Amino acid sequence: MPARALHVENQVPQSRADQCVIDKSPPRDRDAGQKTGISRKGPHDDRSPKSIDKKQQAPKWDPADYQVPPADGKVRFHDLNLPNTLMRAIADLGFQYCTPIQAEILPSTLAGKDATGRAQTGTGKTAAFLITVITHLLRHTRTGKRRKGAPRVLVLGPTRELVMQIADEARQLTKYTNLTTVSVFGGMDYEKQRRQLAGSKGDIVVATPGRLLDFKRQGDVHLDEVEIMIIDEADRMLDMGFIPDVRKIIYATPHKSKRQTLLFSATLTLEVTRLSAQWTKDPVSVEIEPEQVAVDSVEQLVYIVTREEKYAMLYNIITKKNLERVIVFCNRKDETRRLADLFTRYCIDCAVLSGDVRQRTRIRTLDDFKAGKIRILVATDVAGRGIHIEGMDHVINYTLPRDPEDYVHRIGRTGRAGAAGTSISFADEEDSFFIPKIETLIGNKLPCIQPEDEWLADIPKPPPAKHVKPAERDGGQRASSGRRGGRRGSRSGGAHGSGRRSSNQGQPRRRPRKS
Repeated sequence: MPARALHVENQVPQSRADQCVIDKSPPRDRDAGQKTGISRKGPHDDRSPKSIDKKQQAPKWDPADYQVPPADGKVRFHDLNLPNTLMRAIADLGFQYCTPIQAEILPSTLAGKDATGRAQTGTGKTAAFLITVITHLLRHTRTGKRRKGAPRVLVLGPTRELVMQIADEARQLTKYTNLTTVSVFGGMDYEKQRRQLAGSKGDIVVATPGRLLDFKRQGDVHLDEVEIMIIDEADRMLDMGFIPDVRKIIYATPHKSKRQTLLFSATLTLEVTRLSAQWTKDPVSVEIEPEQVAVDSVEQLVYIVTREEKYAMLYNIITKKNLERVIVFCNRKDETRRLADLFTRYCIDCAVLSGDVRQRTRIRTLDDFKAGKIRILVATDVAGRGIHIEGMDHVINYTLPRDPEDYVHRIGRTGRAGAAGTSISFADEEDSFFIPKIETLIGNKLPCIQPEDEWLADIPKPPPAKHVKPAERDGGQRASSGRRGGRRGSRSGGAHGSGRRSSNQGQPRRRPRKS
């Protein structure tokens, strides 16, 4: 077996629309996939003590059955003295060696120390803090009856996608234990999530700040028993204005001297450093440079084009290279809709992922994209932060981001876990101004080239646009799917194609009076 580092972020979460958190499928359905060592339900397999079949517990698993040879400069998970049930899950995933951040931070966090880490998505940081908390929970079991909705571990993330990803990975790593994971976030059924919290002890709760505060105000969640607090993507929380909510949540947990706190951020700005000083106690600090995350394994190309040449070039690259699965990033939501409409007119399967898309549709769209039902995903930066898909060969920046950190995050969707990937960027008169900051951040010069003639070749004229846009199927866009959108459609379409709306429909038309 080739040597691989534990990088659970690369595992594809099988998200479902009704996935809030706790899997209540019958035990026999869950055990159907045990021959492979991983439940058929994948990362959503969330087991309670009653759901673990005796056949699954026997024969007992021994770490000695999972042989990993020592390697110079690498740390094996065998070397960390992890619980057998956790090691078994790691072995099922086929991972052998720690990533750099895991090798640096785990010895300290497993010993109960606070930590701050400068690391982006793609470094294995999620697995690092999950291994820490799972080990703690397994080694420090609680006896007696526990309150419902009183988690022992609390993980905060800024976006729904990130929360779903973390919860899915937690379920993969705890599938041979009695630990339960609950995820709560906005955009899903509030009452259903409340019932899930009330019906489970929820050892690990993963949440967005706003929705968690809602449950706290209603008395559905109690934070005074939190033993480990994790704040992920602290810089993004700062940018999105979530810090006041995070403060309220942290003040509801035990004092920092009585809990372990782990804080991760893509950048350690002055503001983030101040927050870390307030919320942690004598933390160890680990920094993984951005260029180590994505740049080394990704071929980066920047084509100098005019704004008018962009779409023809995008169409030609995708069709002539026959790209099967590609993410196209845009800076604005209106750009994503326009590109998706154009692709749809050319009968190319595509979908939009932006802040306007409802949560259920976002989950369904990502599932279809992972399954190969959608060829092109047109996304904005905020919506794209939670995309973690294996086998992603190409990412195209239709417009370069103003924030260089977003560029690193975008190209990090490909070239994951050391796999080869390609990032193609279009730089017009405006985009070119963002290149120097990107080069400064990644520490390399970007190859800026003129496009070949074949990429600028004329493209066929698309068929006329249809009234219903497949790119916004299933009510993906609020503007076209909500109640207001429906009324607009009835006004413009009408029963007989009239743009006006009559208050006496179905009645004889009155004859105008003679003056």
